[in-house]
Amino acid sequence: MADPTASASASRRSALVGKRVVITRAVAQSSELFERLKERGAIPISLPLVSFSGPQDHAPLDAALRRWQEFDWVLFTSANAVQSVVARCAASGIRLDQSGQLPRIAAVGPATKEEAAKSGLSVNHVAKTHLGAALAQELAAQLRDKSVFLPRSDRANPDLPAALAQLGAQLTEVVAYRTLPPNDVDRERVTQLIGHGADVAVFFSPSAVHNLADLIGKQAMTELQDKIAIAAVGPVTSAALLEYGGDRIVVAANTTIAAVIAALESYFAAAARQPLAGVKHG
Repeated sequence: MADPTASASASRRSALVGKRVVITRAVAQSSELFERLKERGAIPISLPLVSFSGPQDHAPLDAALRRWQEFDWVLFTSANAVQSVVARCAASGIRLDQSGQLPRIAAVGPATKEEAAKSGLSVNHVAKTHLGAALAQELAAQLRDKSVFLPRSDRANPDLPAALAQLGAQLTEVVAYRTLPPNDVDRERVTQLIGHGADVAVFFSPSAVHNLADLIGKQAMTELQDKIAIAAVGPVTSAALLEYGGDRIVVAANTTIAAVIAALESYFAAAARQPLAGVKHG
C-alpha cells in the first residue's frame, strides 16, 4: 500500500498537479499508471482506443503450445501475448512445462516480464531497449539457427521476424490475439474527452494512434497537438504520431510507468517555465 504521506509530498512538488491525463490503453492495463498519476495530483481519464480478442483460428497457436519444450526460445513482445498464451493453455488444457532447460524465455520489457512471472514463467532475458527488434539484436548469438516461438498480435511490427530471419532462426510466428478498434468509443466521446479540458493524451501503441485518426480524421489528428500535449510511449508509437504531422511529441525514455511519469513531469515543468504557443497546458 502506498504511503499517504509520501503521496501527498509527491503531489505538492509534482508538475502534474491538476493536469488531466488521457490514457488511451485498455483499462485493465492502466491501473498502475492511474494510481501513480493520482499520487502526483493528476487527473487520469480513461479513453481506451484499442480492444483485444482471441485469434480467429486457434489451431496454429494450439499446435505451437503443444510443442512448447521443442523450442529453444520463446519471445514475448507484450504483456498481452503472455496473457493470451496463458489463457489459451487454461482453456485447452495445455501445460507449459519449464522443468527442463528449454525453452528459454525473453521479454520485451519489465511489464512483460512481470506478467510472465505472475503466470509462473521464468524469464531469462529482458530487452535493454524496449523494442521487439532489440530482442534479436541483443540475443543474436543465442538465437542464430535456433528454434524460436513468437506469439503476438495480428498487427505487430514486422521488424522482429525480419531480424530473426537474418539470423537463420527457425521461426514459428503465430497470432495469439487480435488488436481491434475500440468497442464503445465514438467521435463525440473522443471530442469531449480530448478536445475539451484535457492537458495531455498518452499513446502506448501505433494501433491507438491509427484508431484515433480513423475516428476523428487525419486533419483533426494533425491539429490535435495545437490543443493538448501528445505523449508517446516508445519510438514505434512516436513514429506513428509523426505520420500525422506531430512534431511536438513528448516521448518516454522507455516503456515503464516510471519513464512515462518522468516524461510528463519534465514536459509540464518546462511548459510552466516557457509555454509553447498555441498549446493549452491547463
